[in-house]
Amino acid sequence: MPGTVLLLAASPVGKGCLVDAASVLPVLAAVAPAVLSGTDTANVVELADPLEPQAVLTRLRAAAAAPGPLTVFLAGQLQLDRRQRLPHLALARTTPATVRYTGFPWHWVTEELRLRAPGTASLFVDLHTDAETWLHLGAHPLTAGPSVALYGRIAPPPPRRAVAQPAYMRAVATILRSGHRPPLPQLHQAALGRIADDAGSADLVLSTPGGGVRVPGGSAPRPPYRPERPRPQTPDGLKDPHAAISSAVQAGRHDEAVALAAQWEQGALRTHGAGSEQVLHWMEVRADLAMFAGDAEGSCRTWLAVAAVRLGAGQAADAPAVETAVDRAHHQWGRIDDTARARELGPALADLRLRVPGRRQGALDHVQHQLGRLQAQA
Repeated sequence: MPGTVLLLAASPVGKGCLVDAASVLPVLAAVAPAVLSGTDTANVVELADPLEPQAVLTRLRAAAAAPGPLTVFLAGQLQLDRRQRLPHLALARTTPATVRYTGFPWHWVTEELRLRAPGTASLFVDLHTDAETWLHLGAHPLTAGPSVALYGRIAPPPPRRAVAQPAYMRAVATILRSGHRPPLPQLHQAALGRIADDAGSADLVLSTPGGGVRVPGGSAPRPPYRPERPRPQTPDGLKDPHAAISSAVQAGRHDEAVALAAQWEQGALRTHGAGSEQVLHWMEVRADLAMFAGDAEGSCRTWLAVAAVRLGAGQAADAPAVETAVDRAHHQWGRIDDTARARELGPALADLRLRVPGRRQGALDHVQHQLGRLQAQA
């Protein structure tokens, strides 16, 4: 039975564009349809920078209803609508004020794919976000439903006035152009390996087929990258502080955002105790806020502290949350401009890398090499 492939790349026109999503379509289109689908034959549908949400819905609905395996490759950017704070795929006409009307709601993806039989639908994504959406996803992880194999990455905002590239999706396409389609977990990991020197270590990594990914060799399924954490509660039980923090970040009031996160962290500490997931959540929020403010040193220090707390609580060195903390500390360390500060933090990062080598080849060697170079400059 032939398969169906949907290639979708979407991003706003103009200054709201965070990623050149459509640039990956020629690379994907150069892959043989059968390789894209993993079937003997396949029908391929391509959507480049669509204008209307209904046009995307029509194509997605038709693809989801087609018999045979379905594979969707989606590159673009996510934004929140201001009223309901739901993530949307930004389309060509989307602006922050019009997301609700001009974007494609992410829950439409889940809704259209929900009736697919398990094992028949796969979704590869390479998504970029603004600061507000990035913080929101920390507390509300992106999913595609229990029957859909979801792979990919969500990247934080690129530097100001910069337009990012869909590096993960380009890596997937480059691997497939060899004519061989490896098992999807292997394809995903190989693509992550190819962008290891990019900003990939700061990304949210998605790998959730049926709730977890079974790695080659028959080991136990790994949980999704960032499991749902206990939702923070205000004293009166009705409000989510992430909205206020996101608004402060969007307005450039970084000190206010940090102060709010620190206030909630202290409340979580009093209520739940040191080392609780609630406290760790707010530490991670502070680390991200430092990144948004351009404070690589502060972000690195906080991620190092998160990793130390998790390891001290007995979490395994290969636990996704531990690996994430060390990867992000490593990523931010490489962006510290002050040589003395980078040299100061280097030994702590190297010690953690010895315990938590992570999944990116050469990470420990990179830290040791860079630290040696910094020490030679002292």
